[in-house]
Amino acid sequence: MVLGNFGNIYSDELITATELNRQPGRVLDKALERPVTITRNDQAFALLRREEVTSLVKAATQSQAVFEALTVAFSLLLGKEIGVEHPYGWLSVFDADDLQEFIKELSEAFRLIDSSTTAWEMIEALIHEWYESAIAIFSPELAAAFSAETDEIPLTKPSAHSAE
Repeated sequence: MVLGNFGNIYSDELITATELNRQPGRVLDKALERPVTITRNDQAFALLRREEVTSLVKAATQSQAVFEALTVAFSLLLGKEIGVEHPYGWLSVFDADDLQEFIKELSEAFRLIDSSTTAWEMIEALIHEWYESAIAIFSPELAAAFSAETDEIPLTKPSAHSAE
C-alpha cells in the first residue's frame, strides 16, 4: 500500500456490533474491499486487512525517520550543534553543500510515496547510503587510504603481437 491509498481508510463502512454478530462473513467480505468500522455503544473499532495495517505502521515509522533526518539536516545548516549520540548526529560530518544535497534527495524520494510502491525502500536505502558515507568520512583508515600516494602504472595500448 502506498501512502496515497490511505484515503481509503476514511471511506470505511460503519457496521454495528450486532450486525457483526449476525453476519460475520458478510462483514469480513466488506473488509476485503475497504476498512470497516464496527461500532458498539460509544466505541469504534477498525477492521482492516493485515497488509494495510502493516503498511500504515511502516509509513508512520518511516515518516517519523524522514522528518527527524530532515530536521537534523536543517538544524545543522542553521549552525546548531547536534551530538553524535543523536540517531542522526552522523549528519554533522557533512558540509552545507552535502546537507543540502541530502535534503534534496530525501525530499524527492519522500514525494514518490504516493506514486511508487518501492518509495519506502528507496528512502531506507538513501538514508543508509548517506550513513555509510558518514562512516567512511569518520574513518581515519579510509581517509589515509584516500590520501595515500598511489604507485599505479598507466596502461599501455595493447598490441596485436601480444596475443600471438
